[in-house]
Amino acid sequence: MRYLSANQFEVYEEIGKGGFGVVYKALDKVTKCPVAIKQIDLESTDDIDSLQKEIKILSQCKLKQITQYFGCFVKGYKLWIIMELLDGGSCLDMLVAGPIREKCIAVLFKELLIALDYLHSNGKIHRDIKAANILLNSQGDVKIADFGVSTQLSNNLSRRNTFVGSPYWMSPEVILEEEYNFKADIWSLGITALELATGKPPLSNIPPMKALFKIPENDPPILEGQEFSQDFKQFVALCLQKSPQNRPSAKRLMKTKFIQNAGKTSIVGDLIKRRQVW
Repeated sequence: MRYLSANQFEVYEEIGKGGFGVVYKALDKVTKCPVAIKQIDLESTDDIDSLQKEIKILSQCKLKQITQYFGCFVKGYKLWIIMELLDGGSCLDMLVAGPIREKCIAVLFKELLIALDYLHSNGKIHRDIKAANILLNSQGDVKIADFGVSTQLSNNLSRRNTFVGSPYWMSPEVILEEEYNFKADIWSLGITALELATGKPPLSNIPPMKALFKIPENDPPILEGQEFSQDFKQFVALCLQKSPQNRPSAKRLMKTKFIQNAGKTSIVGDLIKRRQVW
């Protein structure tokens, strides 16, 4: 990994905010390539340990469907994390132009499941799967991002009972602070499917703290509407089993009809264009 310093980057506009910092678009003046820079204020960040975990996880992930990490350094009181820039924005950005069509969701999820299978097979849980953390580019790439709350499972501890994530996408077992494993990501995936298909996650009309009480109490949300196929509805229902043991793995979900019948990633470019002309 090459040496990086602040003076080799020309920083442009802010393009997002994560759990720990602000993300900027920038140019690497050495490679002439655009990059994303997450700047984290070390003076206002209590949990340095979490930052170190994020960097460790990013550096270990080598997969087309996961945002690439180039390196990091400290300038003054800020930590700069240099990452791949995806010019299409996030799936949340795409929702500005309205809900996403089923056939496009199938393509997005086919790529997303490759990333989740890779993470889970390597003992990692993302813990914050949602539209805002699925990034796109005009070449048709779909990548999972923001490992700010991701965690690695040690060999002798395959479940966690720490409370992390975005409320509306949280699984019942995470909310109840029970032990959980990678199946928590599968629940969040199901909620994300509903978010993309309808424009927002279930219960988003009520405050986050109320949602935390409702999610474990309520029956699992379902995908309704004649415009959606049975294959899609069944896929969502599989993800949203209240008992984590009943949820399929990412590998198993890749074999469902909904994913097997997915088209080509070139459709992602059409999705980005829809957003641009909206």
